[in-house]
Amino acid sequence: MISDSEVIVRLVLALVLSGLVGLEREVSGRAAGFRTHILVCIGSTLIMLTSLHLFFYFHGMGVNVDPGRFAAQVVSGIGFLGAGTIIHIRDSVRGLTTAASLWVAAGIGLAVGSGFYVGALGATVLVLVVLFLLSHLERGVVGSKRSRPEPE
Repeated sequence: MISDSEVIVRLVLALVLSGLVGLEREVSGRAAGFRTHILVCIGSTLIMLTSLHLFFYFHGMGVNVDPGRFAAQVVSGIGFLGAGTIIHIRDSVRGLTTAASLWVAAGIGLAVGSGFYVGALGATVLVLVVLFLLSHLERGVVGSKRSRPEPE
């Protein structure tokens, strides 16, 4: 069983890690920002914790509980939320990065919920590098090409 204090630690860690990702989206003026990323991550952490709780609770009673099945449902379900952030305007698509950041926030939550702290921390650092640093590189290298209208 996972102790009550460990449950609280995991939920707070999910809040902190996803808050960092969500803060970048918020600063960038995206629809899904700080609070949305936190809620997605805490929710997926709670689902993983519930899955593990049920696994340990029913262990040895002849009931087959697979924590991986809960995680799989989170991964597929988050696609619906991400789809809501994607907007098609004229010839461009906006919101893909935000949809991807929500998806990875759910993954971070699953990692935290399962106690895979190194994976959660490592993924958070890499996501922040991608969102903060690579966006500047992308704007510098590709930005001028994207801002020009296509010849008709």
